[in-house]
Amino acid sequence: MLFFPFFEEKLDLNALRELCFSGIPFEGGIRALCWKVLLNYLPLDQTMWDSFLKKQREGYSQFLKEMIIQPGIAKANLGLSREDVTMEDHPLNPNPESKWNNYFRDNEVLLQIDKDVRRLYPDMAFFQWPTDYPCQLILDPQNDYETLRCRVEQTTLKAQTVDRNRSGVTNVSSPGKSLNLYPSNEYEVLPNGCEAHWEVVERILFIYAKLNPGIAYVQGMNEVVGPLYYTFATDPNDKWREHAEADTFFCFTNLMSENRDMFIKSLDDSQCGITYKMESVYSMLKEKDMELYIKLQEQNIKPQYFTFRWLTLLLSQEFLLPDVIRIWDTLFSDQDRFNFLILVCCAMLVLIRDQLLAGDFTINMRLLQDYPISDVHTILAKAKELQDGS
Repeated sequence: MLFFPFFEEKLDLNALRELCFSGIPFEGGIRALCWKVLLNYLPLDQTMWDSFLKKQREGYSQFLKEMIIQPGIAKANLGLSREDVTMEDHPLNPNPESKWNNYFRDNEVLLQIDKDVRRLYPDMAFFQWPTDYPCQLILDPQNDYETLRCRVEQTTLKAQTVDRNRSGVTNVSSPGKSLNLYPSNEYEVLPNGCEAHWEVVERILFIYAKLNPGIAYVQGMNEVVGPLYYTFATDPNDKWREHAEADTFFCFTNLMSENRDMFIKSLDDSQCGITYKMESVYSMLKEKDMELYIKLQEQNIKPQYFTFRWLTLLLSQEFLLPDVIRIWDTLFSDQDRFNFLILVCCAMLVLIRDQLLAGDFTINMRLLQDYPISDVHTILAKAKELQDGS
């Protein structure tokens, strides 16, 4: 059965937002479809979907061809041998434009991505399962493209050389997650022709980093792309699930276009940066609950001690994945989604005000680092109350 707004060829975005704000049903792939509209991926005119999706997915395949290819491997259809290519470009070539030079730089980014995606939602088996739709372009032995998994295994670079973390981001993982690089042999080796869901996420992040060199990859992006990919890759509709990788890439890109400034250290103190956003949580708390605001100030509990993770990762580390997805239904539905995120963060503080007012610095920091309320519906309802000025 179609969700009400999809009865019409031309979608009413305001009506869709209003319906989705209170939660989107999973049945029939409705949530995945709504997210694609709310994240400005699918056009409002449904008659354009087929041609639009064909163009986008072909574009993503082209990205794979251009960016996940080992420099130095000749393309068979050009009739070049490896020796021919190596004569003009080789691993010791000092030219900054050398493909090999780029390859080695990319490896540093790839190693950080690989390290992070392997520990994505470790309490869930999903990301270790094989996808039903492995990328044939990458896995087909007739092609000259290597998997990123092979590239990581073959590289001689060490994880310790990776220094792409921005200040504070190294602490975004929840306490239960290991911070060690998992050796590949800790995972079941999938048969040839198969790839795990985490490998698909790795590819999405690598392509994003290549296309956005100004930000590339920053630790924590894996936690933002994870719920998107999970939602699209579990779509009950085969024709959508088959293209989960490409659709996730474009939705993630659109989401990051709104959120990316919080990942760029040089913008921290600007109005679009993370420092301003963190202080906005306390500014709103001061307006809504002065007593609690004063208490946190007196204890010198600064917003960056806990809101950094809440804001940059869109609360994806504070709750179980189904609850994160439910929160995102509401965030994506709000026209000013990141202002509503600040309201949600403020609501989270107000809901535990009695505990915070009674606690000392140590107890309160523990509460904020490991948030005690698991009922996200209560949190969202409180955020809506704050928004309405109740």
